[in-house]
Amino acid sequence: MGASSPSRVLWRDGPTDSSRCAVTTVILAGGLGTRIGGAKGLRLLHGRMLIDWVLDAVRDQSEEILINANHPCDAYEHFGYLVVADQTQDFLGPLAGVQSALRCACHDFIVSVPCDTPFLPKDLISNLFRAVTVKSTTEAAVAVVAGKRQPTIAIYRKSLLPQLDAYLGSGGRGVGAWLETLRVGELVLDDTMAFSNINTLDDLQLASQAHK
Repeated sequence: MGASSPSRVLWRDGPTDSSRCAVTTVILAGGLGTRIGGAKGLRLLHGRMLIDWVLDAVRDQSEEILINANHPCDAYEHFGYLVVADQTQDFLGPLAGVQSALRCACHDFIVSVPCDTPFLPKDLISNLFRAVTVKSTTEAAVAVVAGKRQPTIAIYRKSLLPQLDAYLGSGGRGVGAWLETLRVGELVLDDTMAFSNINTLDDLQLASQAHK
């Protein structure tokens, strides 16, 4: 299916909807974390692992949670959620984690969030769900912050699995490039701090100082 002009759902500060949606949320923690010295989700921020912060933001909004991790998988198992590894031999990036989630999820909509965004808003998933369901032809929706798409923060219809299989099989890797092939809604958000991600130890120190 070809891409078309995105439908846009604007979100501004005000009343929020934090109700639980019939979605599966996958926390993407499958990367190597080379810039931060190892698994990012296990790094500590104010004494808590980064993935703990993300779980706080998504657990009350999601019917099912998956954690996508490769090495070390066992370090994530004690959180009490199913850990799914990439189903490819090489590290293909975040889309490999999305692929595993689409294959394993119990629900028809799958939200992806990275493990290194500890300040996600409590109503993110309900608003992404609204963005993908506002039109029946919308296949996915992505967060847009400060005018820029955040491709790893998105929601997909599970029926997209064959298209993702084909995209990865053809050598495609980029999340943003794959989104360009879909009919995508955009959830436009204002709070840049809520979507700050942590890639380096310097980023971790800045986040610690900003959130006291």
